[in-house]
Amino acid sequence: MRILVIAETDGVGLRQGSRSAVQFAREVAAKNGAELQLLVIGYDQRAVAEQVAAYGPVLLADAPTLEHPIAERYATVIAQAANNTHASLICAAATTYAKDVLVRAAGLLGGTMATEVVGHEWSGDKLLLRRPMYAGAVTATVTLSGPFPTVTVRSSAYPAAEPLPAPEPVTAIDVDANLIPVTTQYGGLASKANTRPDVTEARIVVSGGRAFKTTEEFEQYVGALADRLHGAAGTSRVLVDAGIVPNELQVGQTGKIVAPELYIALGISGAVQHLAGMKNSKVIVAINNDPDAPIFEVADYGLVADVREAVPELLDKLA
Repeated sequence: MRILVIAETDGVGLRQGSRSAVQFAREVAAKNGAELQLLVIGYDQRAVAEQVAAYGPVLLADAPTLEHPIAERYATVIAQAANNTHASLICAAATTYAKDVLVRAAGLLGGTMATEVVGHEWSGDKLLLRRPMYAGAVTATVTLSGPFPTVTVRSSAYPAAEPLPAPEPVTAIDVDANLIPVTTQYGGLASKANTRPDVTEARIVVSGGRAFKTTEEFEQYVGALADRLHGAAGTSRVLVDAGIVPNELQVGQTGKIVAPELYIALGISGAVQHLAGMKNSKVIVAINNDPDAPIFEVADYGLVADVREAVPELLDKLA
């Protein structure tokens, strides 16, 4: 039996979310005795693959046609690797990448899939998976039958796997260029410079909500506090819909799921969709001028105050 973990890298090594997927795979393998392998896809990725090998044996699919993460190409490679290794389980972090790529791979394989898994247990030799539904209001327990069961794992649900005492080998696998679809062509990447960490990987996240009416105001309070704490800036959906904050900062059911050590909610009322994305944070601090705001129901520490008055005081204390 083999578990194939689809590795997401940052150009240097394994991303935090993929380390959580490795931890899930290790726990499953410890029960059923499966062999764990990580799949790295890209071009000129040997050095990166050698860093990933700190977490387990690596299969490296390296080819010029894989230089850019085009979903249909990567999905084809994943399906080929799963077939060739006779993978009994395929898993990855529950990220935007996985939503685009892994779903396609599961379709190519004719497999079954469970997304956003937050826990697992065993019933005899059957793996049971827990995943939230209805914005986290209920948790479903499911099992996958048939070939090539595929799973995405919430990084907030599993700790990041620790490196092994010694790196495992990296094995290059053949990429059949004739089977790689080329109907989609890479047109370029437009991105904004960001000196802050990603909200899904930061130890501290400071998020702002409806209280902030402009981008400048958001940066003045939310951005400033995030920078002072060396954390990430996040937001609720209302500011994204208003065009005040880019959608990559959105935390919630339709945004990113986070579980930092400290989550500070500034002027966020706490709609159920937002709570679904951050309620597993280790410590939650809420500042809101509405004493009845739902955010206080999940907060460990709450302050009823105007964020425009409270944040400058916090910044002074942290200076």
